Amino acid sequence: MDWSVVGMGCLLVLLSFGCRWWEQTKIRKGARPRRGMRFYSIWMPLLMGLGMIVAKVPHMAGAPFAIVMAADTLNLVLVVTTALVLAVQVRHRAGSGSSAE
Repeated sequence: MDWSVVGMGCLLVLLSFGCRWWEQTKIRKGARPRRGMRFYSIWMPLLMGLGMIVAKVPHMAGAPFAIVMAADTLNLVLVVTTALVLAVQVRHRAGSGSSAE
């Protein structure tokens, strides 16, 4: 079960890199960047995937307690970062919706 979580985390990280590459390719061809959806297509999978990887790998590798605690702290930082970026996105969408009227 632990390896499936790590595998899913790796897939999410690869998905975010693929979405970033796809967006850059479309921008080079003349499309406008999607500022609102960038978080959901690039940053959210990246942060979730890194969180899944960091949460499981030290435990599975049998790392010392200090390393496991450092990894758990990094995971908490990733969760807080994701929540803050999501809050900024929600606030930006709410602000842009009211200014359009």
